[in-house]
Amino acid sequence: MENNKLDSLMRSTMEKIHEMADTNTIVGEPITTPDGVTLIPISKISVGFGSGGGDYGKNAADKNFGGGSGAGVKIDPVAFLVIKDGITRVMPVAVPPMSTVDRVIDMVPDLMDKVEKYFDKKKDKETF
Repeated sequence: MENNKLDSLMRSTMEKIHEMADTNTIVGEPITTPDGVTLIPISKISVGFGSGGGDYGKNAADKNFGGGSGAGVKIDPVAFLVIKDGITRVMPVAVPPMSTVDRVIDMVPDLMDKVEKYFDKKKDKETF
């Protein structure tokens, strides 16, 4: 069976996109700092792809192929996973939330940590 030139064109473009958009692009390699903190970058990837072509000529012997394909890849950093002393936190890189409710929801984990530390300190003082 004759090899479809458009199919070949699309496959080669998709192979190049696959090379650029592997899992190491989305979840990056861990980075360990001298003080023992491990940072893991997390990214979002967007891919666009288009292809087209056609055979030209009146009979099978005279057919010529014309075609093209293109692709675009956009990589946006989203967050870092920060691991220190067995505790993992997500540090977003994105623009701050727009609404007050979103801001409160983002603040809840830190607020809970502060409340917990406050009660731990209070309990320690009462013990002595």
